Amino acid sequence: MCAFTVSPDYRSPLDVKQTEKAIKLVKDFFESNLSTELRLRRVTAPLFVLKGTGVNDDLNGIEAPVSFPINDIHGQTAEIVQSLAKWKRMMLADYDIAQGYGLYTDMNAIRPSEVLDNIHSLYVDQWDWERVICAEERSLALLKKTVRQIFSVMKRTEFHVYDHYPCFEPEFPDEITFIHAEDLQKEYPSLTPQEREEEVARKYGAVFIIGIGADLADGKPHDGRAPDYDDWTTETSEGYRGMNGDIIVWNKVLETSYEISSMGIRVDEAALLHQLEIAGAEDRKDLLFHRRLLNGELPLSMGGGIGQSRLCMYFLRKAHIGEVQSSIWSPEMVMKCKEKNVFLL
Repeated sequence: MCAFTVSPDYRSPLDVKQTEKAIKLVKDFFESNLSTELRLRRVTAPLFVLKGTGVNDDLNGIEAPVSFPINDIHGQTAEIVQSLAKWKRMMLADYDIAQGYGLYTDMNAIRPSEVLDNIHSLYVDQWDWERVICAEERSLALLKKTVRQIFSVMKRTEFHVYDHYPCFEPEFPDEITFIHAEDLQKEYPSLTPQEREEEVARKYGAVFIIGIGADLADGKPHDGRAPDYDDWTTETSEGYRGMNGDIIVWNKVLETSYEISSMGIRVDEAALLHQLEIAGAEDRKDLLFHRRLLNGELPLSMGGGIGQSRLCMYFLRKAHIGEVQSSIWSPEMVMKCKEKNVFLL
């Protein structure tokens, strides 16, 4: 099955050589500005981690990581990372990073369970970031402040691209809109979560959907979240559950909602135990990451991931993620892309 759609009159404004230069322009500018805005230092990240340590990310809890045996370490198996949510928090402790500061890295992952389409690839590249916070900062107020900072970097990057390539006129709204998943479900009770995202992204242009992971009034979560990194159960002073969410924008090329980033306040000891119980994953308490967190060895933190190819695809008005990254596609996908004037790298 080839899950791919594109407008019949699609034409990329840039050829492949121009595209390669523009990709570097976007990545260099965004990375530098993100680092300055959030006070992050760059660190080197692993491509794989040991299986059985609890360090790898479980994402929605159903994706299977790519794994392989290590010949020189008998009995050990390595896993390609799916994200670095838990690894980053350990590095905050191991690098002794001070409160108010953090780290970021280039995360490269392989997700073989993805259904391949315009925006989903086997290969995932993102900026993973994490920052140390204190107990008083664990709030929606800090989450919203940080989202606004990231959105300001996105707007700066959008103008930087426009300054070099005037064919890409800025489209972001002046401000990003915040809406809780509970309120979104109440507003559109007959729609699926994906359909709700479509409606709210089309309406506002850029939104941050808060509270992803906990069950809503209809008994289902807006989307799945692993139980051991984002805090999606703690009740806030605003009366909502959860201190995490997704940055969603409206993609005019694809005419659909478009996720740029997933982020949140991370679990403390109480939230971790509660969410492991909800997920039926209490056996994880004895794994390396979880043991360090429950022993008080890891700082309180917030963090997230920002899609590199996603951003490039958006800013360069591309119809397929394969136009800004090199991956593997089915023969049917390759043929359809060629027919639709989509050049896959």
